[in-house]
Amino acid sequence: MLRDELNQSMKAAMRAKEARKLSTIRLILAAVKEKDIELRTANSDDRDDDAVITDILSKMVKQRNDSIKAYEEAGRCELAEREREEIGIIQDFLPKQLTDAEIKAVCEAVVAEIGATGLKDIGRCMAVLKEKYAGQMDFAKASGTIKALLS
Repeated sequence: MLRDELNQSMKAAMRAKEARKLSTIRLILAAVKEKDIELRTANSDDRDDDAVITDILSKMVKQRNDSIKAYEEAGRCELAEREREEIGIIQDFLPKQLTDAEIKAVCEAVVAEIGATGLKDIGRCMAVLKEKYAGQMDFAKASGTIKALLS
């Protein structure tokens, strides 16, 4: 389970005195606890804990990529490098990311699977992709690929 893996990694980082890794894992766990509190009011019987955590991790990587861009534009390369290190640590807990070629192949398969014919079917295609490949791809790229396939 991903939650246990995060806790074990935090303990290992403490023992090894890896400050950057420890602080990043603590940020992840804080975000997970925040989401747990948010979901407490919702019916949480059917939620997949690993899927929720994977979604949180994906959002954290995206936030850091945005920060890197901003830091580089401002000439703060040391902060951009720190964000890159955090991305590397976060990605250790994410499933393997699909390549562009794999994303294209998966999109073609989903379009064929649901019988999508036009741009009105993009939402249905994206729903299937998000269900099957959560945390494994950049959905902005996938959306562009599906749009190109259907237009």
